[in-house]
Amino acid sequence: MMKSMIIFFLMFIVGNFIFVSKHKHLLIVLLSLEFIVLVIFFFFVFILNFFSYNMYLLMVFLVFSVCEGALGLSILVSMIRTHGNDYFQSLNTLI
Repeated sequence: MMKSMIIFFLMFIVGNFIFVSKHKHLLIVLLSLEFIVLVIFFFFVFILNFFSYNMYLLMVFLVFSVCEGALGLSILVSMIRTHGNDYFQSLNTLI
């Protein structure tokens, strides 16, 4: 049990490190967010199975994570249509 908690924590730290580090592409940031959501989902599954609770919370969590992914993809598509790429450098609010 303790080994799996350490693995979940390390995966969460790696996902957060990728998210906070400076990347040029929006797609990498969105993929790191999905990785963090996946780690949190596995953590919820582990904890709820350990305490023998119902899994209804997981369905709500999955619904919100799918909505977050769809919103991120729509932002990515609209950014590529307007700017031609997904670089953060092309996002200038002054122009």
